[in-house]
Amino acid sequence: MTVDRAPSRPRRTDPQRRQRIVEAALEVLAEHGVAGTTHRRVAAVADVPLGSTTYHFSSLADLRAAAYRTLSERLSARWTAQVAGARDAGELVEAVTDLVMGDAGADEADWSVTYELYLEALRDRALREITEGWMAASRDALERLVDPATARGLDALVEGLVMHRMLSTAPMGRDVVREAVRRAVDGAPHPA
Repeated sequence: MTVDRAPSRPRRTDPQRRQRIVEAALEVLAEHGVAGTTHRRVAAVADVPLGSTTYHFSSLADLRAAAYRTLSERLSARWTAQVAGARDAGELVEAVTDLVMGDAGADEADWSVTYELYLEALRDRALREITEGWMAASRDALERLVDPATARGLDALVEGLVMHRMLSTAPMGRDVVREAVRRAVDGAPHPA
């Protein structure tokens, strides 16, 4: 006996859906912060059914971690590319100054999400793996031209300078930033 079945609907494939959800989470985090990031908001921005966010991510924390990882990889690649072009200490000072001043492509939304990550990482040790990896990549890029201790200090200086630039109502000018970076680099022993 044969059973008449309705023809099955073709299965809709959307291989980029997971990444689209991650990108949407970055947008939502930038606009609403951790407290305002919900599955519903992310699904709306990603233009996917609400169930897709819970299908691809076991929790909001899992989704935020994926978004933070994506951002850290993206900004790390920009940082590395910017610093990789430097051939000596003088060029390193200019490259790092450009990074601090925003010439490497990071925008206010990127920094907003970065600070959300930092705050969450204070309370969630698992997120520190992301921040540790990001800092290690930054130091590796710097260590081509300066010793490890200087690379670590310069990386921390950059974080502080960017924070001041983003949060100050009267941000430091390029000359002030360049001088701070120059002092950090010039006082350092350079690898042979």
